[in-house]
Amino acid sequence: MLNSGALSLTPSAASGIDWGGNRGVFGGGGTPSKSDVIQYITINTTGNSTDFGNLTIIRNHVSGCSNGSRGVFEGGEGETVDNLDVIDYITISTIGNATDFGNLAQGKIGLGACCDGTTGVWAGGQKSGDTQVNDIDYITISTTGNATDFGDLTGGSRVWAGGCSDGTKGVFGGGNSDASGNVNTIDYVTIATTGNSLDFGNLTVGRSTTGCSSTTRGIFSSGGGDSNTIDYITIATTGNATDFGDMSVARTRTSSCSNGSRGVFGGGITSSYQNTMDYITVATTGNATDFGDLLTIAAVMGACSGD
Repeated sequence: MLNSGALSLTPSAASGIDWGGNRGVFGGGGTPSKSDVIQYITINTTGNSTDFGNLTIIRNHVSGCSNGSRGVFEGGEGETVDNLDVIDYITISTIGNATDFGNLAQGKIGLGACCDGTTGVWAGGQKSGDTQVNDIDYITISTTGNATDFGDLTGGSRVWAGGCSDGTKGVFGGGNSDASGNVNTIDYVTIATTGNSLDFGNLTVGRSTTGCSSTTRGIFSSGGGDSNTIDYITIATTGNATDFGDMSVARTRTSSCSNGSRGVFGGGITSSYQNTMDYITVATTGNATDFGDLLTIAAVMGACSGD
């Protein structure tokens, strides 16, 4: 486990992905009390997480993405405001507190997030009045400023969709819809081009989920209904997801990150909040293996990775 803010790896050396790296970072979340804690792991090892710093505001239902060096945490539910428009950022290689980045167009929780190494894209979510939306927003991660409209999800308004990317295509899978409950819809966008999403296919099971990826394969973890299902897709093609294996503990509201080779799923809720972390090897299929424990029990954290 690292004991300093510096990594010996060159950027993304372990991964080959421009939107991630070997340090996985989890921010905020419910414990069940809302939290501003940021914690980190070294993805290519196993072990418990370590304290990184704090978000600018205590909150849960956070989303996260990265350009490989800067991690960004957006939205969430605060202590006094149900739907925050806050965007924070950190330098992933340097331990410390988050800094204000800008604002979402409107306060939202439970956004699906992905990145191509330059642009961070967030889809869906729930705004004030418990109203679900189909908005897609984006930022340029290397700069600071407010989010800009990207387009809309064609699969309808929903919250807690999982996001992943192969560096070209951004994919949003699953989620919960007021109209339909847990959905199996998968949408995609071309990240370099703004516009509405297109249909990709379907998950094996409709659920709220979280996503991570390599340069070729997207992974969607367990979700609504305390499912233990893990699915995968080949991002460059379209089509339905395929069963990957099972989580070590069936749970919902997990958070995930990847170094391009290994995906790690942290926290979640069963009948109670969990501190469990699992990992899988993205290129293979099979059941998840225990990674270690979070600092505390937690769910609905924002997650990203980098070097």
